Amino acid sequence: MKFVDEATIYVEGGAGGNGCISFRREKFVPRGGPDGGDGGDGGSVYLIGEKRLQTLYDLQIKPHYKAGRGMHGKGKGMDGKSGEDKYIPVPLGVEVYRNGKLIGEILGHKQVLLVAKGGKGGRGNRHFVTPTNQAPRIAEVGKPGEKFKLKIILKLISQIGIVGFPNAGKSTLLKAMTNAHPEIASYPFTTLTPNLGVLKDDFRNIIIADMPGIIEGAHLGRGLGVRFLRHIERTKMLILLIDISMPDPMRQYQILLDEFRMYNPELLKKPRIVVFNKIDLVETLPQFNLNEKVFYISALKNKGIDELKKAIRNENID
Repeated sequence: MKFVDEATIYVEGGAGGNGCISFRREKFVPRGGPDGGDGGDGGSVYLIGEKRLQTLYDLQIKPHYKAGRGMHGKGKGMDGKSGEDKYIPVPLGVEVYRNGKLIGEILGHKQVLLVAKGGKGGRGNRHFVTPTNQAPRIAEVGKPGEKFKLKIILKLISQIGIVGFPNAGKSTLLKAMTNAHPEIASYPFTTLTPNLGVLKDDFRNIIIADMPGIIEGAHLGRGLGVRFLRHIERTKMLILLIDISMPDPMRQYQILLDEFRMYNPELLKKPRIVVFNKIDLVETLPQFNLNEKVFYISALKNKGIDELKKAIRNENID
């Protein structure tokens, strides 16, 4: 299924049913009082988290959602049935915006978020009896449901995000560490959507995301732009993957930090590991003096992968 991480949808709560004007008509009760039932409340629209979903593609192809309307009240005090609620499945990690303002997010399986409330049903004429009006011929009309345009933004939930320049070997590293099978090729921007893999051990599963390549100016929309920078905002730790075979590997490192800083400085506060990849392509292994955890690997040749996985498992990222 196509990966989509933004969608605009239109939601509308169901209208409430009308109240009824009715009077008792029974044998031996010649002057029966008002007995008009109330209209049912309209159904509401909810988003509901679904852990099996990874894309907003369904919302893109079907953007309109409306809950059921309430039934009208009837005589003999019979209230109308409430309208059916509408539940819209969404992936975990979505943020919901209305008029540019965040109104909520879905982070848990089966978590629900009310996005459009149904209208209140109208009252029947039995509610309008007064000492001076024993036979009211009035009833309330049901209220319309709320109607909104919403913007849904997906930010993938993963414990670790692998970030680096295009062709740094992110997909190859993900494949070497997890059960993922991303597309791998020797040209930039092979990965056009995030890929997820699971690093397993005896006690837990660690979800790792391979993010599309970041280039200088990504925070301004260059390359694949901020569309994928936001997917690392929910990660608990970052792996900065540097191609050690390219000229001036430290410039790659600095550009990545600069892009984080200009997009969202909070990203710099996340724990991170710096991994220099493609050591099989250099004759002499340079050493870099960084005040961070550093690993030298070849994801393609599976060199240094076990040590990296051990370090990741020892991190407190639950």
